[in-house]
Amino acid sequence: MSTQRTPSADADDPTLEADVFARNCTSRPVLQNVASRWGTLALVALREGPYRFSALRRRVDGVSERMLSQTLQGLERDGLVHREVHETIPPRVEYTLTEIGAQVAEHLEALIRVLETNMPRIEEAQTAYHRG
Repeated sequence: MSTQRTPSADADDPTLEADVFARNCTSRPVLQNVASRWGTLALVALREGPYRFSALRRRVDGVSERMLSQTLQGLERDGLVHREVHETIPPRVEYTLTEIGAQVAEHLEALIRVLETNMPRIEEAQTAYHRG
């Protein structure tokens, strides 16, 4: 069982374990970034290999430039994505997963596979639910 964090002072104590269920746990914003629609899709797409911003935006169909930029900044801040600027003309920026990002993305991809595999059953449940 993990130790629950209390507000303020405990947040900086590295001896306490993270507990995402605790209100002030620093893992909550990270989970929010990872579990967001665009965070999940960006991380799983990056499992395929390095991506330039525009190619990643095409891969993650429907994401705006602004949302992808914010998402990647958050994931980079959390240590899940690495942004590398190549000194070329024009400059080229590539995004890759860090070791932690690769671990997270692997689990997210497994979740996606479970959902995609079970879509017929999920759709049946949705139809039954709406029938009341």
